[in-house]
Amino acid sequence: MSRLLAPFFVHNGPKHYAKYFHWHSRHTSKEPHTSCFGPDHFTWLKYEQWASVREAMKSHGGTMKVKAAIVTEANGPWRTEVIEIDEPHAHEVKVKMAFSGLCYSDEHLRHGDIAQAPEVMEMLSGRKSVFPVIGGHEGSGIVESVGPEVTGLQPGDHVAVSFVPSCGKCEYCLSGRSYICDMGATILAGPMIADGTWRHHLGEENLNRMCQVGSMSEYIVVHEASLIRIEPWLDLRAAALISCGLSTGYGSAVNRGDVKPGDTVAVIGCGGVGSGAIQGAAHAGARAVIAIDTNQSKVDRALKIGATHGCASTLDAAFTILPELTWGKNCDVVIITVDNLTSELFEQARSITAKGGTIVLTSLASWDLTHLDINVMLLAMMNQEIRGTVFGSENPRIQVPKLLRLHHEGKFYIDELVTREYTIDQVQQAADDLASGENLRGVVRF
Repeated sequence: MSRLLAPFFVHNGPKHYAKYFHWHSRHTSKEPHTSCFGPDHFTWLKYEQWASVREAMKSHGGTMKVKAAIVTEANGPWRTEVIEIDEPHAHEVKVKMAFSGLCYSDEHLRHGDIAQAPEVMEMLSGRKSVFPVIGGHEGSGIVESVGPEVTGLQPGDHVAVSFVPSCGKCEYCLSGRSYICDMGATILAGPMIADGTWRHHLGEENLNRMCQVGSMSEYIVVHEASLIRIEPWLDLRAAALISCGLSTGYGSAVNRGDVKPGDTVAVIGCGGVGSGAIQGAAHAGARAVIAIDTNQSKVDRALKIGATHGCASTLDAAFTILPELTWGKNCDVVIITVDNLTSELFEQARSITAKGGTIVLTSLASWDLTHLDINVMLLAMMNQEIRGTVFGSENPRIQVPKLLRLHHEGKFYIDELVTREYTIDQVQQAADDLASGENLRGVVRF
């Protein structure tokens, strides 16, 4: 996943969500350019009404029992449980999952790093916690059925999920920036985007889903805005891995980093997102791509997919690589893609950035990391620039098919990055392997 989910959780502060909203059942607008969050687009639904709505949903089309990986409390383990999912309502789609990627952002969720304050969560969803929640926000599958008013998908379509939904109507979508679509404000809120009710249940308890997706489930029900149709001959496993991490990294170099032919680029953190950034920099024509990671096996892998140099730290790069490579100029672009961003790492990244250079912050930090260790005087006097990014600052409906086509033609490495496949019963093992550094990219096969 793009590593910066935080801007979506609260839009214009907690007061903006004094009551929880749900999308109007028609999901239409008289003025297409109007923000999706304009007052004409919502009606209000009281949390107390959801129990009766659940009963109505059962009569609407029944439920289905499926296996899913959930976590019920902060720092709790991933557990595989049999849950119930309801049939899709208007604008919703049921997908039989084929693959779910294993991204470190799900671990941030499990540990509570990206959970909002209880009072804010209560305003957003009517309950004080993001838990219990179904994990997974990157994946692929085949459309099983569609609800009323779904216009872009039909049963049998192959799809990749998108952790950033795209409405196609808000200012950001219409100006080509659907990666910051207004719908993104709902991605950790819990209820469905379409009508503010719930489709996934563990007994009598409603289940949240990571990024309105919850791809670690045999079947999912999602808003059609969270799905991207892909051609049936394209690889579904590759689609799952492209649907978040690899696309985010690629765009961090090509779009947000604006890497140009001849540039020197450093990528700090060479896991799934970093692997995408390395390939993006190479595709953009970088003269040199320096892979920096404390895990030597990840550096070795990076050198096989486009990196020209590798080392264990920014200090190593500063003293053993950059003096000869750039004659003291340093890197035109530095991309931070580590699993856990720390304040100290930011100044290290700035210290190997050239005058006029760009630092791209792709990593997801803990919600409470509010200060960065950085030499502000040098940042200004060196004319350096800091840029955040979500999904690599690219339209998911453009990026996913584009990278899948490159993979299909042998021009984008994905299979070489997959360390291991898991079953839905092995998600905690997959998380342990990710934390230990054994996994570069793991994937759940259904």
